Amino acid sequence: MDHTADIVKADTIEQYNRFFGFETHHPLVGIVYFDGSVPQPTHRMTLGFYALFLKKTTGCIINYGKTVYDFDDETVVSFAPGQTIAIHRLEDGPAPEAVGLLFHPDFLHHTSLGQKMKQYSFFSYASNEALHLSTEERIILQDYMEKIVRELQHPIDKFSKSLIISNIEVLLNYCMRFYERQFITREDMNHDALARFERLLD
Repeated sequence: MDHTADIVKADTIEQYNRFFGFETHHPLVGIVYFDGSVPQPTHRMTLGFYALFLKKTTGCIINYGKTVYDFDDETVVSFAPGQTIAIHRLEDGPAPEAVGLLFHPDFLHHTSLGQKMKQYSFFSYASNEALHLSTEERIILQDYMEKIVRELQHPIDKFSKSLIISNIEVLLNYCMRFYERQFITREDMNHDALARFERLLD
């Protein structure tokens, strides 16, 4: 792992797991659990794979592209290969709790999901907000994370890869739906504020 210029380079899931002390069950896909027992120092890291985190508590600030995520409770943040993120621990904050889905682009070779990844725009640097979840939405995403964990724990057979890929794809599709809901809600709120402003002007 390269520590040049204080940036940790995690090209593989194995390198990422080693940095935090996680066990690697599959070289190209994994689910990781962050809680108070996992060392989470302030750091900058460049990822060589896709990562999607379902955050349960506050406790850190993320700088990513031109965006600062305040990482509220019950949010999702997503990162694509080649992106650098900076994690700043809040001094008096609780230990950040999150579950993360990690999957390497190599895992998607010759799959329909590999061809569709560009449409999941929340992985882009241009994506400038975290996804805020309702309780029901969080339960849905957790359910698919758990399905992937169960599949990773199952002895590998000819169905393993397609089942993991399918569950990742459904999870990403739900994220698209929830982002769309958030975008529409924000638009409605902005529209209401504008309407109120116009009434005040009148």
